[in-house]
Amino acid sequence: MSKPWQAIVVASGSASPQSSEHARVRKRARILAWLAQQGWERVTEARAAELAAAFPDVSAHTQRAALLESGLPLDALVAGVVQDNYDHLEASLLALLGVYERNAARHAAVRAVVIQAREHAELAVHNAHTHREKREEKIEMSLWLHTWLENPPLFPAWVELRKRRLSANADATG
Repeated sequence: MSKPWQAIVVASGSASPQSSEHARVRKRARILAWLAQQGWERVTEARAAELAAAFPDVSAHTQRAALLESGLPLDALVAGVVQDNYDHLEASLLALLGVYERNAARHAAVRAVVIQAREHAELAVHNAHTHREKREEKIEMSLWLHTWLENPPLFPAWVELRKRRLSANADATG
């Protein structure tokens, strides 16, 4: 059985990585302009669905990037798991825990978001091009995501203990 990070990615020879990035930037700019016209104070799941319908040619990843860049408050399931640093990871996992604890009907949706984030972190861990420091960070983040998935209500207490441990280790080595 192959792992997700072992998948073969075949790219079209017609688009360069730079032109693909420029296209994503243009798409994000279109979304940001559209969001500014909407006058929304918050992006709920229903509003995120409106955005997806308005931009069917834009990937969910690019839509989410634009939403995060917009600075608008996002519902937890719209924001998903933010893994750019430990503070954002913790905050997003705690926000998702709130949804999980308040609404049993949303358990599967919340777990799917966290599972996707864990898979993303593990892809970075197993990518040969990931630098050592980033790999170590993603290993730690993957542990946080695994712990959340194993026992969501335990996560807040566990993450406080884990942060103390990481801080003690940093103090000892730094």
